[in-house]
Amino acid sequence: MLKPLTIAAVLALGAVPLATSAQQPKPAPTVDRNILHVQVLLDKLGFGPGVIDGKGGESLKAALRGFQESRGLPETGEADAATLRALHAYRSVRPTVTLELNERVLAGPYVNPIPKDYAEQAKLPALAYRTPIEKLAEMFHTTPATLVALNPADTKLAPGSKLVFPNALPSSRSYDDKLPQTFRATLNSLNVDARQPAGAKIVVDKSDGVLRVLDKSGKLVAQFSATMGSSSDPLPLGSWKVLGPAYNPEWKMNPKILKKVNDSKPVAIVPPGPNNPVGVVWIDLSKEHYGIHGTNEPQQIGRAESNGCIRLTNWDAARLALMVKAGTPALFQA
Repeated sequence: MLKPLTIAAVLALGAVPLATSAQQPKPAPTVDRNILHVQVLLDKLGFGPGVIDGKGGESLKAALRGFQESRGLPETGEADAATLRALHAYRSVRPTVTLELNERVLAGPYVNPIPKDYAEQAKLPALAYRTPIEKLAEMFHTTPATLVALNPADTKLAPGSKLVFPNALPSSRSYDDKLPQTFRATLNSLNVDARQPAGAKIVVDKSDGVLRVLDKSGKLVAQFSATMGSSSDPLPLGSWKVLGPAYNPEWKMNPKILKKVNDSKPVAIVPPGPNNPVGVVWIDLSKEHYGIHGTNEPQQIGRAESNGCIRLTNWDAARLALMVKAGTPALFQA
């Protein structure tokens, strides 16, 4: 395991420590506890705001609109009085939890640094987390910077230390034993709840930047912040179907179908792991070369372009994989 660092050292290294550094510590990011609590509740209820960071923004507004629609409330996108009353039913869910670190949760393997070149990535045994703080952040659906802000500067990232986390703990870890054991371990590590609503249809709204899951009656039962398409690889509008998931997938980097990659680059098979470009799940679609998948940059969901596919945080992609099955229709609309 990497040498234990304090939260202060993590902060000095820009929140994701990659090596030793002589940089001066940066100001600690601020976390609005009220916003954090709303994000935690929305995340638990299946209306993912992206990363839980105690900040506002378009992803939070979209998550609030989804929750409001599901509860028959005015869709204001704000944590208004009516919305807070509806969320008050879940007031027993606290915004944070304090947990003691142990060797298991801090265990690697870690790969640091991860080369940018896909051909070099293909030589690695896995695209694992870079550091313990990156792993801990993804486990609790947040960012390293948020963990830095929530904890005292002298807190060590070592067994026995107690850290404050956003309360992303699931209500159940009783995963379907038909799932591969390795993916059950991934679900557990990402604190994905085993209890998920059955999705009868996926709707991807480009204008809203969200992926919506409807049940068989057409009711909205889940919604996730998403990144979809770009000017060079636009979202393929139309009606498609889910073909099925690939759990902890490899990724075939084929420059001939990636417009932002030079065609002279060789094909590369990038190994599995949370830092794989498609994350921990690939949900294949009937549109060739397109899928719904995770990401190695959860903080960029809703803020960056993709290669035409629909990208979610790893934890949202994993729980979506529990909601849908082969044959589930997927409508992509502007």
